[in-house]
Amino acid sequence: MQPRETAEVIRRFNQAFEEHDPVIFEDLIAPDCVMESIQPAPDGTRYAGYDVNLAFWQAMAADRVNRFEVEETFVMGDRANIRWRFHFGDGGSVRGVSLIRVRNGQIVEALAYAKTPGQSAPLPE
Repeated sequence: MQPRETAEVIRRFNQAFEEHDPVIFEDLIAPDCVMESIQPAPDGTRYAGYDVNLAFWQAMAADRVNRFEVEETFVMGDRANIRWRFHFGDGGSVRGVSLIRVRNGQIVEALAYAKTPGQSAPLPE
């Protein structure tokens, strides 16, 4: 997989969220795609297969109350890191990162991690 091909898949993936266009996902997801969402912490929920991942991402992209903001995308070979902020309709937000792997022009793995509200870890003395 050439980085340019991976970059194009990731560009379209981000575009689907930014433009709230769920149709874009239809040819981006591999039949054996595995995705882990950020919730519930600490391990998230694992989704395996085309249909469940398509439904998950399409529902998020179609949502016009909440939105993703891509902060940075970095592509290396068949992998990409997307640093993002998810904005809630009430004005709150959460920051996170998705680690994506692409094979033959389709996403085969997407692992999402997010910063969660809570207390800071104590610093060592």
